[in-house]
Order: sequence, then structure tokens, then C-alpha cells
Amino acid sequence: MEYQPKVGVVSEAGEDRVRGRLLEDVVRRLRVGHYSLRTERAYLGWIRRFILANGKRHPRELGATHVEAFLTGLAVEGHVAASTQNQALSAILFLYRDVLGMKLAWMDDVVRAKRPRRVPTVLSQTEVRTLLANMEGRMAVLARLLYGTGMRLMEGVRLRVKDVDFARNEITVREGKGGRDRRTVLPASLVPTLQAEVERVRVLHQCDLGRGAGEVWLPHALSRKYPKAARELGWQYVFPARNLSLDPHDGRWRRHHLDEAMLSRALKRAQLAAGINKPVTAHTLRHSFATHLIEAGYDIRTVQELLGHKDVATTQIYTHVLNRGAGAVLSPLDR
Repeated sequence: MEYQPKVGVVSEAGEDRVRGRLLEDVVRRLRVGHYSLRTERAYLGWIRRFILANGKRHPRELGATHVEAFLTGLAVEGHVAASTQNQALSAILFLYRDVLGMKLAWMDDVVRAKRPRRVPTVLSQTEVRTLLANMEGRMAVLARLLYGTGMRLMEGVRLRVKDVDFARNEITVREGKGGRDRRTVLPASLVPTLQAEVERVRVLHQCDLGRGAGEVWLPHALSRKYPKAARELGWQYVFPARNLSLDPHDGRWRRHHLDEAMLSRALKRAQLAAGINKPVTAHTLRHSFATHLIEAGYDIRTVQELLGHKDVATTQIYTHVLNRGAGAVLSPLDR
């Protein structure tokens, strides 16, 4: 005899439908808030894991003890980093506050994991030159750009043609961390190479337009305000992807920027070829940019503005390295 659920009890299929509608609401609220696609995927993943960890119960039925147990399990059993644990907490709080509209007393009492203060990995100028010498093609250009400007990885791959000012040797970084715009220096030695990249983009864009494509993603509602902007050269990415791709937001075919993982792999290969024993990532180039500027005598406020730090205390971590030992202390062994 086929099982029939009791009156008032939601069947498993019904639970799946409820959970599906809930996740659709999460996506809707994230897109209304202009969260990035990466954040959207991360939050959806954590919310799914939270629901599954609690027997597929609706989050309205759960409380502080369930959230704390979930986060504790991540730390104790999953051995995740503090930043990962905090991201999971942010996703759960977003679910309750922004999607379910629940403001519960326990939300203010949830303690975030304390992130350990790490000393950044910094390459010497010689190491940077050796690293870059072992790179080629667009990955070499992008790596030089990140080191020469202090831009973050995603700021580099999302750079638009219109935001490169060759006349002023200046780059405008749009919607950096915290949604803030800023300006940073364009290295004079990189100008000819970057001009060649822009010319490459122009030719590629003309080819795309010729076959009925040529559209790029625009932030917020600009596509409605300026219907033709998505096909203009100025809005194209300086580092475009090789192929067109389907935008998961609206299902339209566009040319996105290149996959940031390509640079990570290229840096790893260059690190091994250069014989550098330090771990090297795109952010290592940013750390090196800041440290080398301070070594050259630039004041901390200037470096803060170029990096886009909200608080100068964040920038001050780079004063730890001035080629004179920790804290500029002379070891008694050298006296």
C-alpha cells in the first residue's frame, strides 16, 4: 500500500518545494542587493548545508542553538578557517534578516570567529622581477598590472577599457571592496603593452559585432538606462574571455572577462620556474606593491588611497618590512 502523508504533515516532495521556493527568495534578495555572483553561489551553498544539517527543517523552526551547532561543526569537524566560518554565519544571518525578515534577539549575540592576524607574504623586488620574467602572454601582462597598481585580482580581470586613462597614466578601479571607487597609478612602463591589449580588444569586439554579438554585462540598471552601452568598446573588459558564455543571471550570450583561475595557475608555474620558495598568489603581488612603496619612502596615507583601504590601520601592516629586520630592530648578534 502506497504511503500517504498524514494531514498537517508536509511530504518530502512538499519539503523540497518549500526549500526550493526559499532558495529562490534568497537569490531574489541577493540580486536586489547587487551581490556578486560569487557571493550568491557561496551563500546558497551555506544555506543549503545549514538546512540539510538540520534534517531539512525550515529555518523558521530553528534558532541560536542550531546556528551555533552548525558553526561549531564546521570548526571542529570540518577544520575550516575562521574566514570560512564567518562567511557561513553571514549567509545564515542574511537568510534570517533579509529573506525571512526575522529580527531575533539571538542574532546580536552570535560571536564571529576571531581571525588570526597574519603577516603578509612579500616578495623582494628581485623576486618579483624573476617571477614576471617566467611568465608570458596575457597572464604576464595581468600579473605586471596587479603588481604595478596594487589592484586586487578581481579588480584586474574586471577592468574596463574606459577606466584606463593613458593620457594621465591613471586607472580608475570601479566598485572595489566595499563598493568604493578609487584611482591608482598606471605604470609608464606598462603603457605600450596595455595599449596593445586594448587594440586587441577592439579588433575582437569588431568581430563580435560583425556576427551579431559584442555585448558585455553592465552593473546594476545601466543596461536599461543606456541600452547601447553594452555594445560600446569602452565597456568591454581589457582582459576578455576567449569564448562567449551564457550569463546565468538572464540567459544572454555575452563575452565575460577571463577566468581568474588562469592567473593563479600561471603564477604557480612561474613560482616553480623561478625557484621561489614563498607561496605566491595574486594578492602576494598586491602585498609586494604596498611594501615596496613604503620602502621607497611614500607616506602611509598615499599607499592607503592607492590600495583602497577604508582604515589606515589596515595599511600599517605593511610597515613590518623595511629591509631592516622585524620592527627595524638591530639584532645583538650584529652589534
